[in-house]
Amino acid sequence: MPVLGADLSKRLGPDELWEPATPLLPSFAARPQGGGTAPYDEQAVFTAAVYALMSGCAWRHLPPPFGTSPATAHRRFTVWTEAGLRRRLHRGGAG
Repeated sequence: MPVLGADLSKRLGPDELWEPATPLLPSFAARPQGGGTAPYDEQAVFTAAVYALMSGCAWRHLPPPFGTSPATAHRRFTVWTEAGLRRRLHRGGAG
């Protein structure tokens, strides 16, 4: 299922932004206790986070076509921020 349609998705999360971000994203392991939901498409979550940041949209109001829950998008954004993703992207991937 496409995320928001190709045009909007590419505009919000273009390859020029997604490709350098991909190796910098912390990995998510399955929960040891099991259960939970299937993992989300990382690019869909990334695009939803970009949308929230660029639009000023409240996380809880993220449009459903992103294919990720607002809670997941916010939680991943928080993890990525704590891991220094934005800082590392601005520095071109350097630690």
